[in-house]
Amino acid sequence: MTMDVVSFTTMDDATPEEIKLIAREAARHRTENLVPNLVRQLEAMQGHTYGYRVDRYTHSLQSATRAHREGARIDLVVAALLHDIGDDLSPDNHSEVAAAILRPFLDEESVWVVKHHGVFQTYHYGAAMGIPTDSRERYRDSPYFDTCAHFCAAWDAPSFDPDYDTLPLSFFLPMLQEVFSREPHAWGDPAIEGNGPAD
Repeated sequence: MTMDVVSFTTMDDATPEEIKLIAREAARHRTENLVPNLVRQLEAMQGHTYGYRVDRYTHSLQSATRAHREGARIDLVVAALLHDIGDDLSPDNHSEVAAAILRPFLDEESVWVVKHHGVFQTYHYGAAMGIPTDSRERYRDSPYFDTCAHFCAAWDAPSFDPDYDTLPLSFFLPMLQEVFSREPHAWGDPAIEGNGPAD
């Protein structure tokens, strides 16, 4: 007889079979719903300009378009597409929110770039805001420093142009399907848990 639902009401009482059921259902949900959920989150950023000349949705597509046209790896293109996906949920630490969502699927470099792009962006607007422009220097020894600096300078910072020939979301959907159909990195991986180079 196939078990459809667990019998426990506290996880301390879970059996190995019940945990396997939960893991199986979580994997099924991920396979069927993760990309549609991410797409909905992206589409929810339509209309919110926050004073920019384009909304956050267009900015995201534009960033990914620039990355793709430069020949960036798929992980970095997807990172560019989803780097601000945390904006609506938590603007003040949106970089960390986005990195946490992407961490199980993207490579270490791409996750690091997403996590730190908010700090690196201050290099481009800090002077106008009256804040330091050199905050990124504390990460100078990271092997991903140059990638993050380039991500911001070439793809993120200039992607507020209403006249740019931005590719549609449909162009990037196969990339999302490819990346998010990967087996997630295993729990306990230092890069996931925050104890490794991804910090």
